[in-house]
Amino acid sequence: MEFPYAFYIALDGNGLNGLEGRAGMCAFHYDPESKKYDYRIKYYDGMAGGHAVSVSPNGKVGFLGTTGQHLMFFDTHTLEEIGRVSTLWYESTNSSIKGSTHAVWMSDEEVVVAIGESLWSININDLSNAKAITKHGIKVPHAMKKTTSGKYLVYGGMDHPEEGEAKEVGILDMQTKEVRKVELPATCWHVACHPTEDKFYALSFRVLPQSGDWHEWAISLFKEYVFEIDAVSGKVLRHWSAGQDLHAHINSDVCLSEQELIYCNGASGTIVMIDRDNFSSFRMIDEKPKFLARLGATRQRMRTFMDSMTRGSIFTNGHFHLRALRASRWTMLDSVYACQLSSDQKYLFTANRGLNTITVYNYPDNTLNLTVKMPSLQKYDDTVKWWGDPRLGFHHSTLRTTSLPQQLSVNENHSPSA
Repeated sequence: MEFPYAFYIALDGNGLNGLEGRAGMCAFHYDPESKKYDYRIKYYDGMAGGHAVSVSPNGKVGFLGTTGQHLMFFDTHTLEEIGRVSTLWYESTNSSIKGSTHAVWMSDEEVVVAIGESLWSININDLSNAKAITKHGIKVPHAMKKTTSGKYLVYGGMDHPEEGEAKEVGILDMQTKEVRKVELPATCWHVACHPTEDKFYALSFRVLPQSGDWHEWAISLFKEYVFEIDAVSGKVLRHWSAGQDLHAHINSDVCLSEQELIYCNGASGTIVMIDRDNFSSFRMIDEKPKFLARLGATRQRMRTFMDSMTRGSIFTNGHFHLRALRASRWTMLDSVYACQLSSDQKYLFTANRGLNTITVYNYPDNTLNLTVKMPSLQKYDDTVKWWGDPRLGFHHSTLRTTSLPQQLSVNENHSPSA
């Protein structure tokens, strides 16, 4: 079976805090004409905190970023591991969540990642050697992208468990190797680059520490932002903001069409689409699960409840629990973490973590094209009991339109489900 689209999603397993979960990959292949699809799923032993995935320009090699201080590369066709190295070999870190979560491919063989206090260039054919580029200059680098000209590398930043709130993004001049830190009124984990100009978008990810611990953070339920920033000058050009009652909390993937900036929200269960011309009007896809869907996700909701209780006391942090319930619209279930638009801008691929589903929408009308209920984690990990949380743990993703269709084994073909 030949498939024109390949949707790669990083997996962190079940549970509420993806920064501490498993590390795996899902490759979902789809042909909209025939409505045929297929998938591969694989978890990797000895790794934790699977977070983001990126693919080499030639489409042959993938990088699985984690919060667990590993660099790991895999074959995009089979998902088999190609190579792995501990980033502690290069540089130590002062926090266990300070990992190489994202990477930027400079060529088919070279990637740039953040390790410790620096940005590093690494050749995938020689993982024992790496070159430090410069100090990154922020607390915890996170999402990284290259601007359209290739002159600048831009990256968001997470709040640090001990050093506190970030409220900053970084810009690396690839020619001079100089770094500029842009201070902002809100922390921004995730970024996306303009398709034709050297400017980028940084999206706020607003959380608060429970009992002073930024590792065990809670949803703040504050207003959210999207900043449009000039990579050359470091100036904020425009920004969009949303009141706390807009369902746009805890964003993940960000992508752009010719008309819109598109991003998904794992807590609120929405996909927000902001008009790029006026940078004010917007529309939304609402993936809040219906009552029967929530009833069918009882195991996921119970795990969410238990994990919430272990992260913060209901007596001393009860207000945080209420804020989280409000952000999730009382579903007690996380939602869309993966969201990518196809290069032909015909289809929007999403993965819903809480419901364990992959959905394809027709774009730009946002009508439903396909929804697939994915298998449970128990199929891939026999240590998870039948009553355990079945979530695979969808997180960040990337989408390729394949120039050379991929061939999957016959015994893995599946029929689409509505």
